[in-house]
Amino acid sequence: MEKRRIIPDSPSGSNPDRAAVAALLAGAIVWGLIWYPYRALAGLGISGVAAATVTYGVALAGAALIWRRALRGLRPSWALAAIGLSAGGCNLGYVVGTLHGEVMRVLLLFYLAPLWTVLLSRLLLGERLNRAGAAVIALSLAGAATMLWHPELGAPWPSNGAEWVGLAAGFLFALSNVLARGAPELPIEAKSAAIFLGAVLVGAALLPFSGGLPVARLAAADALLLVALTGLVLLAINLVVQHGLAHTPANRAIVIFLFELVVAAASSWWLAGEAMGPKEWLGGAMIVAASLFSGRLGGKSG
Repeated sequence: MEKRRIIPDSPSGSNPDRAAVAALLAGAIVWGLIWYPYRALAGLGISGVAAATVTYGVALAGAALIWRRALRGLRPSWALAAIGLSAGGCNLGYVVGTLHGEVMRVLLLFYLAPLWTVLLSRLLLGERLNRAGAAVIALSLAGAATMLWHPELGAPWPSNGAEWVGLAAGFLFALSNVLARGAPELPIEAKSAAIFLGAVLVGAALLPFSGGLPVARLAAADALLLVALTGLVLLAINLVVQHGLAHTPANRAIVIFLFELVVAAASSWWLAGEAMGPKEWLGGAMIVAASLFSGRLGGKSG
């Protein structure tokens, strides 16, 4: 998934081939590590908003080139705009949250997305809540409360702005998935390009509030190379993951995607010296369990 990927309904009962599983694992690995190049760019004086805007701009340019035939003649629509802006805001929030907060705490808050998916599916698509949906809500809320509980504050709220951004990004991810399910007539190329464009537009709107676009710093050879490579990785992993999603049932894809948390935990400990305590591990386990339960929702999962 472009971060974040739109998860389509996969053919039920089909078995994922090895290439499809490898594609999804590659996506999980990349998204467990993608926070690091943005921190490297921040070390060069480039804000998360600016870095996300230009890297997704690179991905958008590549998508426009690769999918020029599929996108030719495509008519703009409110559904496509809503998908692009919600997923684009999600992608930007992911970058900013993991840049300024503890990677695993931000990601676990992001992974409350199944909770929002259940609620938004009921609100926007009229889908009924079943037992699996109720389990997702209960486990998600219990996991978040366990992880975020602060004895000194007396309330299970995110402790800083980065964690709030991670929570909001997960909500926008769920919203983009629900909106995408509500518009099955839109081709996946259009949705993917809209997501890249949405990230660029949301980033451009926020640039005046985050120091603007540091053109001179971006033009430096090391920053330019890192921006280009990150943008191309975003595009490439989108293509790879879409292949995996097309050949893997959605409930299995969700399980594979959870490997992202393993990669993120290891990489944030190894590269940034971040480690979670027992409270975070327990709450995280509940959130992961909720994501696994969300696979039982079949097509109703985001």
